[in-house]
Amino acid sequence: MKIFINLARFIVGVLFIFSGLVKANDPLGLSYKMQEFFELWGLHALNDYTLAFAVLMIGFEIIAGVAILVGWKMNLFSWLLLLLIIFFTFLTGYAVITGKPKECGCFGDCIPLTAMQSFQKDLILLALIVFLFAVRKKIRPLFSTKINILVLFFSAILSFAFMWYTLLHLPVVDCLPYKKGKSIIEQSKIPPGAIPDSTVITFEYEKNGQKVEFTADKFPDDFNDSIYKNPRRFDKLVRKGNAEAKIKDFTLTNSDGIVVTDSFLNAPGNKLVFFLRDGYSFGDWLVVADALIKQARQQGMEPVLVTSVSKEQLAGNLPPAFAALRIYTCDATAIKTAARANPTVYLLNKDIIQGKWSYADLDRAHEEIKSIK
Repeated sequence: MKIFINLARFIVGVLFIFSGLVKANDPLGLSYKMQEFFELWGLHALNDYTLAFAVLMIGFEIIAGVAILVGWKMNLFSWLLLLLIIFFTFLTGYAVITGKPKECGCFGDCIPLTAMQSFQKDLILLALIVFLFAVRKKIRPLFSTKINILVLFFSAILSFAFMWYTLLHLPVVDCLPYKKGKSIIEQSKIPPGAIPDSTVITFEYEKNGQKVEFTADKFPDDFNDSIYKNPRRFDKLVRKGNAEAKIKDFTLTNSDGIVVTDSFLNAPGNKLVFFLRDGYSFGDWLVVADALIKQARQQGMEPVLVTSVSKEQLAGNLPPAFAALRIYTCDATAIKTAARANPTVYLLNKDIIQGKWSYADLDRAHEEIKSIK
């Protein structure tokens, strides 16, 4: 019996620590996955808190995994883990039944699992945790109380410090399709022989207290933000394909409404691209950004700004360093994937990603741009 208990503790503890660390590498990824669930359930008010939820959940996963391994406070942590795995199993089961979302983000973008794979994994974990819950009184701590508290304390400190670092900078291990050395054009292609999904983009708004739905090519003539509120976007599946491109919805549109994605990416030479989402903050990075832009121009580049922010929001609210840049608009979801920090700057050669930096690392970008011959 003792062997089975220790084996179950090891499997559960290591899996929770590993799962937490993979997600801690990219807390925003889990935050966006939570937003997908909240959008499906109509809980829009919670979208502003998903990052806090994600950080707390990741921290708890790691701390609980360590607690299970050292056998500390098993009565408390067996209860907490049981509740957590029941919640996770519900989420993955919901995804299997409804088909939304396609992936549950259990191991982040580094180890993508289908909803069914995640559900099966959670069922195994549920069985192991139920077993540990049943025998919790037989489990004794590995160390003294003081040492166990120190182990959990430093586990918590290291977990939250790691998440702080990855949020301020960029994921330490880049598992996203916009990885250094990748071609944006190639990553945007469907694999050879694959049949793509056929979808239609549908929007749902509230107008005078009533829900109104229309497709992207049939916006109402009286559409404006003061009448149509609380937007929701749906990609309705018309025909299921058997594969999809790693990069989706990366479309650049200029100020005249013309799509310039191909011409921009296929243009030879180096390009400096700033990705800006809404909700950015002003700070010392703007001084470095200004110097970086000037250096890029000296190197023969014309820096551009890619954003999902509307012209109305940008007007009078654009950081001074970006005021003179050529502006392209892009889908917000694509920018969230490309830019985990806000803003993020890319160095492209043609469409190949040569470098990417958070706003906190623009000094490093400046030095690398300066070294280009």
